[in-house]
Amino acid sequence: MPKKQSAQNPALDREVQGFSFALERQAGRLHLRALHHPEYGSICADWSSAEQQRRIAAGRRQLLARAFGLHRKRDIVTVFDATAGLGRDGYTLAALGLRVTMAERHPQILALLRDAHSHALLDTSTQEAARRITLVDADARLALRDGHWDAVYLDPMYPHSEKHALPQKEMQLFRELTHGDPDADALLQPAQACALRRVVVKRPLRAPWLAGCAPTLSLKGTQARFDVYLNPGAIR
Repeated sequence: MPKKQSAQNPALDREVQGFSFALERQAGRLHLRALHHPEYGSICADWSSAEQQRRIAAGRRQLLARAFGLHRKRDIVTVFDATAGLGRDGYTLAALGLRVTMAERHPQILALLRDAHSHALLDTSTQEAARRITLVDADARLALRDGHWDAVYLDPMYPHSEKHALPQKEMQLFRELTHGDPDADALLQPAQACALRRVVVKRPLRAPWLAGCAPTLSLKGTQARFDVYLNPGAIR
């Protein structure tokens, strides 16, 4: 099968435990393709998509925003998105007015994020939110030691047996690329240590609490829930 235009950094084309992934340009955007799944389409991060705009249009009453308390008060200003993925939730929070730092340790996913960010900065419909976003090339466990934010957001890979919000093709490829984030439980304690007001963890409805730690409260949707861990010093 002929390849499309390769990404600028061929070092990002790599094998992960026998799985082969490649970055390539399609219609001016960076896409991730699984060479071992030729029947699959490619994945890109696009913060101007219709799906992303629907997320933003849901406003401060949607579960994501309510988990950060945006529906009733404005004490959350800065957020550290420790498991950014394709940046959909992080960009939504930025579009709702927060300053968001997105961390991603996987180089190919980070490349997709940077591509989405650069496009968003050039688009008048997305650049205001994009200017509130900072991308960090880092393992979240290390980055959490170096700063404080009003809130920390954790959206680790869902357990394989659970239903999930992302399309199945996309979730399968991310599991293969990231090994399923087996160290996700280790993020909760450092997140709580640096979050001034709260930690928000996105989980499947029937998934166990992260690190076995009960949250202060949970907000449940049809497929996922948001577990909220309030900093006791911030409770009023």
